[in-house]
Amino acid sequence: MSDILTLNAGSSSIKFGLYRSGEEPQLRQLGQIENIGPLARMVLRGEDGKTTTEIGPADHGRAVRAILDVVAPMLEGRAVAGVGHRIVHGGKTFGAPTELTPQVMDQLDALVPLAPLHQPHNLAAVRAAQDAFPQAVQIGCFDTAFHKGHPFVNDAFALPRRFYDEGVRRYGFHGLSYDYISGRLVTDHPDLANGRVVIAHLGNGASMCAVKGGRSIGSTMGFSALDGLPMGTRCGQLDPGVMLYLLDQGYSPVQLGDMLYKESGLKGLSGISHDMRTLLASDAPEAAQAIDYYVFRIRRELGAMAAVLGGLDALVFTGGIGENAAPIRARVADELGFLGLQIDSAANSAGDRVISSGRTPVLVIPTDEERVIARAVSAALR
Repeated sequence: MSDILTLNAGSSSIKFGLYRSGEEPQLRQLGQIENIGPLARMVLRGEDGKTTTEIGPADHGRAVRAILDVVAPMLEGRAVAGVGHRIVHGGKTFGAPTELTPQVMDQLDALVPLAPLHQPHNLAAVRAAQDAFPQAVQIGCFDTAFHKGHPFVNDAFALPRRFYDEGVRRYGFHGLSYDYISGRLVTDHPDLANGRVVIAHLGNGASMCAVKGGRSIGSTMGFSALDGLPMGTRCGQLDPGVMLYLLDQGYSPVQLGDMLYKESGLKGLSGISHDMRTLLASDAPEAAQAIDYYVFRIRRELGAMAAVLGGLDALVFTGGIGENAAPIRARVADELGFLGLQIDSAANSAGDRVISSGRTPVLVIPTDEERVIARAVSAALR
């Protein structure tokens, strides 16, 4: 068996996992580098909780080298045989895990404008890993891949057709998370796995996916990772006329990009924080308004996803907020009895995996994107 490493790089962090390859990879260590920049730190997670170590100034290259320092003793002299990477955008081309050759990297570089908050950092981590592990197979796993094959009506915008042919279409994201949750349904809830399921991935980035028979047929996210639900700092659904107005008022595309990706969402509405935990603990009316809007949009999109599916057989919460914020779960289901949704308040508060008391099951399933990546690398090595 070989050792494989997974890297899930964001703008200010890199999550990683060390696995022993196999039919089902065996986890050896999880961790992440947080606060990439002047004050980076290493966080390792294990059975005894987590440990934090300050590592000082670090870019993505230095962060990968710090990860190597941590995993090297666990390798016991063996080389890392494969490195798997989360790549947010695969465009029209990439619908399955792919070896990251120079030609592929050039194609992925061209997609940076479609995911400017994520793609550059994903690719920076790939290049750092190629330097650190020159003999390892580098595999890209794409957040858009799970959504390939949507019906045309769920992919297209009502623009001149040439734009759709050029790739201006709805892609959907968070696909690694949806892939993992769909697999968990097969093993843990086989009676639901072939049904009509809405998965709500709620975190700093948030989206919902309509899954039927294990396949994505609709997503709240579209051409970019801005559409759909409001997020920590991203706006979610927005009338494009607002952008035309702001451009006419003198805003530059760069200014608009910074506002939409970094200053909007919960942070923009509240003027307090992008963190749901902070907002739930706040007495400020602006915090309450931001939460009200967040819940309202989830409920609205949940109704839309149920319509796409032609009914609802189960709702699954996942992601940092979905897994941990019981008040948000309760409020989302409130007054949705017509969809069969009713929350058992005791089970919800206790963080149980099944929290429903109505006819439609409501589940809480922790996601594991790193395991999906590890499985893809392990398969490539075999």
